[in-house]
Amino acid sequence: MQSIVVTGVSTGIGWGILKVLIQQGFRVFGSVRKTEDAERLSKEFGERFVPLFFDVTDELAVQAAAQQVREQLNGETLFGLVNNAGIAVPAPLILQPTDDFRHQLEVNLVSVLIVTKAFVPLLGSDRSLRGKPGRIINISSVGGKRGSPFLGAYVASKHGLEGFSESLRRELMLYGIDVIIVGPGSVATPIWDKADQADFSMYDNTDYGYAGERVRKYMIKEGKNGYPPEKVGEVVLRALTIPNPRVRYSVIPGSSFRRIIQMFLPKRVVDRIIARNLGFINK
Repeated sequence: MQSIVVTGVSTGIGWGILKVLIQQGFRVFGSVRKTEDAERLSKEFGERFVPLFFDVTDELAVQAAAQQVREQLNGETLFGLVNNAGIAVPAPLILQPTDDFRHQLEVNLVSVLIVTKAFVPLLGSDRSLRGKPGRIINISSVGGKRGSPFLGAYVASKHGLEGFSESLRRELMLYGIDVIIVGPGSVATPIWDKADQADFSMYDNTDYGYAGERVRKYMIKEGKNGYPPEKVGEVVLRALTIPNPRVRYSVIPGSSFRRIIQMFLPKRVVDRIIARNLGFINK
């Protein structure tokens, strides 16, 4: 049975990836932080799900989990690693506390290095293991290619992840380990229920009060109308298993015409459209 490690599987995209991979016969080592999540997922998915308890920013805990996986692989290589765990810390950049910005980068970017360093020996950099080299899938975002107001910290983390992944892919050619990016757009997950309850009142009396509320409502609407998380899981499965995968896959709902317009309009034109919608300019 081939084995894959996926971080952040308790809900959302991670849960969707876990579901698809287990349905396809893989054993999945999935990271969680709470015992109740591990128990719920074990009941839902059975013995092919193996919980790993760690926070992705805790380097010692991640290393201990990698040793646990090594022991269960019995000298075989790991088929894949999916770096999925992440958060969004929204705020207008010039008002965002520096510690919040730093925390965003720590969880979404630094932790990917922590996890990758811990598990890359099992993917094949340890040449004493038996089997083909594995693949790394890094879950980025549409925000890895385009900036959005009030999501600057998140966008910075995902832009960073895109560059990190490209550099890593070229370095790991030494071992035959491939690195592939999957960049989802809106996905219908419980994160949007949390967004609906988010408190943006700290910005009410700032120049960004009106715009912040419009952005929040837009994100909730887009998210609830997004793809089911299993859709991302299907793309991850393809990236892990087909002989010649692309280096990046987009998973973006909506019409292709809308996406093309957004891609090819001049940046200054897009800026003005966004600014008008947020009330930054009148025309």
